[in-house]
Amino acid sequence: MAELMRRAACSLNISRIVSHHVRLMSSGAGQSGDLGSGAGKGGGKGGSIRDAGGSFGRKGAAQEEEYFRKQQSKQLKDLKDHLEEEVGHHEKEIKRHKESIERHKKRMLKISREEKPKDD
Repeated sequence: MAELMRRAACSLNISRIVSHHVRLMSSGAGQSGDLGSGAGKGGGKGGSIRDAGGSFGRKGAAQEEEYFRKQQSKQLKDLKDHLEEEVGHHEKEIKRHKESIERHKKRMLKISREEKPKDD
């Protein structure tokens, strides 16, 4: 279970790092100007609305950022739900294995009692 939790934490960290870098790359961070402030920033086109700049460009950039935040939030929720399901499954398996171990131990004890020589 500790291994599962370690993997989950690692996955979340990787997810955060990747999404942060994607956001930085798509947002034009480090470039002059604000998001949606017009064409010419970073050498790529951001679409006709962004090219126009002004309030429509900023609104489009804000909507895009909001979309990606929602996508990331949904992905993290789905990952958390999946991991909770996995943990539940493994906890059930642990319980089943423990019961099986107890059953086998009782059987071994019964066999060892039967093997003891009886004094007549």
